[in-house]
Amino acid sequence: MKDLAYLNKFLLKYKWKLIPGVFFVITSNFFAVIPAQIIRLALDMVTENIALYRLFNGFERQEIIYKIFAFGLLFFGALVLLMALVRGILLFFMRQTIILTSRHIEYDLKNEIYEHYQKLNLAFFRRNNTGNLMNHVTEDVSRVRMYLGPAIMYTINTVVLFLLVITSMLMVNVKLALLSIAPLPILALIIYNVHNKIHNKSEKIQERLSSLSSFVQESFSGIRVIKAYTQEQRIREGFANESEHYKEDSMSLVKIQALFYPIMLLLVGISTIITVYIGGLDVISGKITAGNIAEFIVYVNQLTFPVSSLGWVTSLIQRAAASQKRINVFLHTKPEIVSLTTETHTLSGRVEFKNVDFIYPDTGIHALKNVSFSINPGEKLAIIGRTGSGKSTLANILLRMYDVSNGEVLIDGKNIKLLNLNDFRSQTGFVPQDVFLFSDTIAHNIAFGQDTVNMNDVEQAAKNAAVYNNIMEFENQFETFIGERGITLSGGQKQRVSIARAIINSPKLLIFDDSLSAVDTKTEESILRNLGKIMQGKTSIIIAHRVSTIKNSDKILVLDDGKIIEQGKHEELIENRGLYFELYEKQLLEEEVL
Repeated sequence: MKDLAYLNKFLLKYKWKLIPGVFFVITSNFFAVIPAQIIRLALDMVTENIALYRLFNGFERQEIIYKIFAFGLLFFGALVLLMALVRGILLFFMRQTIILTSRHIEYDLKNEIYEHYQKLNLAFFRRNNTGNLMNHVTEDVSRVRMYLGPAIMYTINTVVLFLLVITSMLMVNVKLALLSIAPLPILALIIYNVHNKIHNKSEKIQERLSSLSSFVQESFSGIRVIKAYTQEQRIREGFANESEHYKEDSMSLVKIQALFYPIMLLLVGISTIITVYIGGLDVISGKITAGNIAEFIVYVNQLTFPVSSLGWVTSLIQRAAASQKRINVFLHTKPEIVSLTTETHTLSGRVEFKNVDFIYPDTGIHALKNVSFSINPGEKLAIIGRTGSGKSTLANILLRMYDVSNGEVLIDGKNIKLLNLNDFRSQTGFVPQDVFLFSDTIAHNIAFGQDTVNMNDVEQAAKNAAVYNNIMEFENQFETFIGERGITLSGGQKQRVSIARAIINSPKLLIFDDSLSAVDTKTEESILRNLGKIMQGKTSIIIAHRVSTIKNSDKILVLDDGKIIEQGKHEELIENRGLYFELYEKQLLEEEVL
């Protein structure tokens, strides 16, 4: 239970909703026990009045006795119905307090987890897959809610009802009470074991379902590749195989559940038989009345659900504890990248790397080695190099997605670690290499960095990114809904929408991470020409693999194996006949071949 202790703060927060709920649980059980005693009185009255009715056979008083007898039955019947009605009302309020409180706590916990996600750095998301992160917010929180609602409610209900029923039974006849409930501990043990098996089977089924869902999702995402390689039949067979495993595990669970209910009814039936047999002997000997037997049968049946729910509640608590343990581990994960100040700073755009080394913490790859350079405000810096040379890593460090292993990064002469991170990033425009667009309209994707959508700004940004004409060709223009990850757009269109999103706020520092690779040379020239006007007097960093993209830059850095091996202007690097010249010649050769 120590893992579930984390939830105590929520229980305290909503204590004035939970306390009335506990009151309703307790009082509802009083109205559950009283009908058994009413039934005892009614049955005893029936037994006595039948004998009295027969005694006055042939006399006028027999009709009076009959009327009294009929009125008594109606009165006791109405009383039982009244008790049931009152209990039903109390059960309604019980659920409206405890279950609704669990929903409030579920809401708070989900928001707390999601808020914590926003604080964690990029390295955390590289180490954890999306499915596990989503499970924290969905499956794990759902299990915790079952503990906070049904488990707590039924635990209190079981304890209170058990105490009331056992006390009532012992007050009537100790021997009969002990014998009639003797099979119930066996029932509780069987239910506990069966629920554990059901839990394990359910976990396996959940894993199968996740595997099946992942298979379907991947198939739909890659449908173009599947059709291009005519692999529809193989994919269908794979789906059938996954479905077969899911069916087998589901059938195994159904078999266990099919045995569970007959066993439960059998043991309850044995308790009833013991009650009737032993109680019948005591009635004959005059120790109890026939009404007491009926009362005991009602009590035994009332105990059936509490006893059977013990295994279910225990299973709920175990599952909730396991889920909360995973949530606790996650919530206690501290963000590695934090802002040390709340002060704001208006960027002028000077950037300096001093002897920067960086090793990826999750893989141990030494991505940058003793990198040093500087950019003055308003300059255009270009970075080029082979795949894996450290270009994108440099961009991530500049945005402080990671902290350097050695050295320091200075922005306007200040160490980047001393800047307000949100303020710094809000003045920076970034176009990532792996373009990501949200399942929303084009307008909302372009205006993603703004609090409100200003269509004039959106349209101007689209024009500057050379995507305006493409958007206007769509039926719904800027209100065109982009599919998952922007699947309805071409690669070049996605890149240009991403560029429009980066420049809409006129950032002081703009970083392009190989973001023009999917556009043709003519469109590239148009975008660069427009950007030249926008970034006048502002700092820009362009990472590229095409020399044509960067040849007009103020300074060019050539990276190889994490090191700067060349730097200078285009003409200087061509004269040096190094790696830059080699990349330039390869590009010219490719253009001639095309």
